[in-house]
Amino acid sequence: MYKRNIFAAALVAAFFLLYPSGAGSQWKPAGERIMTPWAEEVSPGNVWDAYPRPLMEREEWKNLNGLWDYSISPRFAPEPGSYDGSILVPFPVESALSGVKKSVGEDKVVWYHRTFTVPREWSGDEIILHFGAVDWKTEVWINEIKVGTHTGGYTPFWFNITPFLSPGTEQKMVVRVWDPADRSYQPRGKQVSEPGGIWYTSVTGIWQTVWLEPVPSNHLTSVRTTPDIDRSLVTIEVETSRTSPGDYVEVRISGSGKMTATGKASVTEALDIHMDSPELWSPEYPFLYDMELILHSGGKESDRVKSYFAMRKISTARDEYGIMRLQLNNENYFPMGTLDQGWWPDGLYTAPSDEALLFDIKATKDLGFNMIRKHVKVEPARWYMHCDRVGMLVWQDMPSGDETPVWQMRQFFDGNELERSPESEANFRKEWKAVIDMLYSHPSVVTWIPFNEGWGQFKTEEITEWTRQYDPGRLVLPASGGNHFQTGDILGIHNYPQPRLYLYDAARPTVLSEFGGIGLALEGHLWEPDRNWGYIQFSSSEEVAAQYLEYAEQLIRLIRAGISGAVYTQTTDVEVEVNGLLTYDRKQFKMDIEKIREANIRIRRSLELRD
Repeated sequence: MYKRNIFAAALVAAFFLLYPSGAGSQWKPAGERIMTPWAEEVSPGNVWDAYPRPLMEREEWKNLNGLWDYSISPRFAPEPGSYDGSILVPFPVESALSGVKKSVGEDKVVWYHRTFTVPREWSGDEIILHFGAVDWKTEVWINEIKVGTHTGGYTPFWFNITPFLSPGTEQKMVVRVWDPADRSYQPRGKQVSEPGGIWYTSVTGIWQTVWLEPVPSNHLTSVRTTPDIDRSLVTIEVETSRTSPGDYVEVRISGSGKMTATGKASVTEALDIHMDSPELWSPEYPFLYDMELILHSGGKESDRVKSYFAMRKISTARDEYGIMRLQLNNENYFPMGTLDQGWWPDGLYTAPSDEALLFDIKATKDLGFNMIRKHVKVEPARWYMHCDRVGMLVWQDMPSGDETPVWQMRQFFDGNELERSPESEANFRKEWKAVIDMLYSHPSVVTWIPFNEGWGQFKTEEITEWTRQYDPGRLVLPASGGNHFQTGDILGIHNYPQPRLYLYDAARPTVLSEFGGIGLALEGHLWEPDRNWGYIQFSSSEEVAAQYLEYAEQLIRLIRAGISGAVYTQTTDVEVEVNGLLTYDRKQFKMDIEKIREANIRIRRSLELRD
């Protein structure tokens, strides 16, 4: 008890050091819209304190989330002499939890400012400044010196700021962000300047954790794991900084707390480790192996990180009737998932807390689903960690975008792909590769989806084949519901509201990658009380459940005819779209949980699969 009280006192002291003169009392959520239950727990002293990089964990780090100064300025204006007020990082400027809730647009930028100190015990280490994600173009200054620029709205980036730090004093950090929303070519998903229907509020600026990390001069920079269950092997590749010939990495693998395997390799070599009778990961049995990596440099230990991996395989094969099916661990498997947009009424792109992120995944599993299609958005690394641990397959979309208006991008089935500018194409390729690199070692991610419904779809065959070659251990659904080409591993069709099988590919598994959209507007849980829609709407929970059960029986019949996976629209309501299984504020399930769970299990078992 005594130690706990000391720790609590230290937290209080740290809060007032970070936020002097009562700054925390000046913050409050902006606006009058609905909130999730977790929003009540958010404060400048309690905001996204979960470790942000679970696949490569070090003991020492410093969270820079909290209150920063901000200013919205004309795009080409210099850093403001004074700031507009405080913003709660990492919530985007347009969100309620940022405390700002203002639009930005392509003609303005957001400036951020704060000071920080480097712990004394980090003396002699390299100091790395990390950003989980910032939308979209980021420029960073440390102590008046520009230290780096990054473009990309969905993946992490970092800068070594050691040379720019001033010894023994507070450090000044300034961040400038420009995001042209739907007025330029960058990937943006469902963000638009004028939201409505299936298009949502734009998001600008820092929207994931900002943090500091001390590392030795010679250190690990990335870890990449590739399982091979057919040969009982896991391949481990690392990247390092400032290592020399003779430096090597030692890998220690444990399962259920017991040492399972070890190995050593030069830092320039991939390491294959044999796994004796490996435990296989699945949604029904999400077994994870813990892994420790130790870098040896100059004859001594230089760096150490913790990670994890799983042994699993995703593939395709013909069933006894000659229908191409999806397989998990060499057995026929039916993914039954939800379309998950990843939006929040209080934080927009940013969930109010790590507990909220986990809630959506657990709720999906409680409803009997075994897969989530993450729709035109990429989540923080911890979301994928939760899927790994809970046991949830992930079909990952690339966020859509281009300067062409969306209503001109949607060309279906006519083979006329979008012609992008060289800048747009190069940026798409850069950001798509970064997404794959970020998620490569998460076992839950089993399918890549480069394009959705023709939104920005270009060079489909080339992009698909590049994706398959870059990551041959996963499947590629080239264009979900869009222009279909004879490429990739899966054909994905969309139909609303009921399930239909109107296209079929005898050479690839055919999946219904969107259907449903049963709408129910529940008073007290609405983003806008008078402007709501679904693909089909009812007035009671009982009617919605009855319709879902009817669609479930239709889907079971279509599975026998050739459908090999399905995605129901959608996990939650989003803004004025009210076709979620849960309300937008996550306070109410719209249907009887047990009935929906039983229906989904029947669907999954319709190919005589285990549950």
